[in-house]
Amino acid sequence: MSHQRTFLGTAELPRVSQRLLTLFRWYARRYIRRHFDAVRLSRGGPLPTLSDAPLVIYLNHPSWWDPMIALLVGTERLGDRPQYAPIDQAMLRRYRFFGRLGFFGLEARSSRGARTLLTMADAIFSEPGSVLWITPQGRFTDPRVRALRFLGGLAAVVERMHRGLILPMALEYPFWNERQPEALIRFGEPLSAESVAGLGRDNINVMLEERLIKAQDALAEEAIRRDRQAFEDLLSGKAGVGFVYDSWRWLKACVRGQSFDRHHSTE
Repeated sequence: MSHQRTFLGTAELPRVSQRLLTLFRWYARRYIRRHFDAVRLSRGGPLPTLSDAPLVIYLNHPSWWDPMIALLVGTERLGDRPQYAPIDQAMLRRYRFFGRLGFFGLEARSSRGARTLLTMADAIFSEPGSVLWITPQGRFTDPRVRALRFLGGLAAVVERMHRGLILPMALEYPFWNERQPEALIRFGEPLSAESVAGLGRDNINVMLEERLIKAQDALAEEAIRRDRQAFEDLLSGKAGVGFVYDSWRWLKACVRGQSFDRHHSTE
């Protein structure tokens, strides 16, 4: 059974400045390096093979860092694909340069905001290879919470897709053995737009929640094991505990004729 899309009008996509985007990506990498031991992508949940069809990546929302980590993932794994994401309208008015990075404003939890999301999604999906990032919980939520309770926007967007993939992405920021936290990422099981055609928003929403929960559970198990080999490093941070302690460790290594590793633990 095919699904029909109600005409909601047209929307103008944000005019992305590649120059500004390149500069902000450079800044984001440096900023993340200062605050994390590493950004690690699980080898157990690789990015699926992608075509030029639209891609929706939806993720849990544990912290303020999520957009920057998503930006890094998009830079490292999605190349030159055009990428967009909603942002609170008030925030966009305050930081207008975000509009030049691919963000578009929404009125939070309003019917007008919902219509804007759908018209923007239609415009985004008309662009080959486009990517739409969404945090469907609509608020910060601890990564251990499993009653995800998505807002209706994601399912409504997916219901309107003619083709493409919908991909869950789980995030956690645990502390392991270093002074700085880890940023851990795992992709979940993708869902094709064709496979959910005609199922209805409620059923689609349940399927999307289940896939993200499964990815979060798998990532939580990997986080507990603290096994670096289970991950691919997308970005390594600045290791070390502190100037005095690291200087003492460096001196001891020199006296013993050993190489110096800034990491607190080499496990």
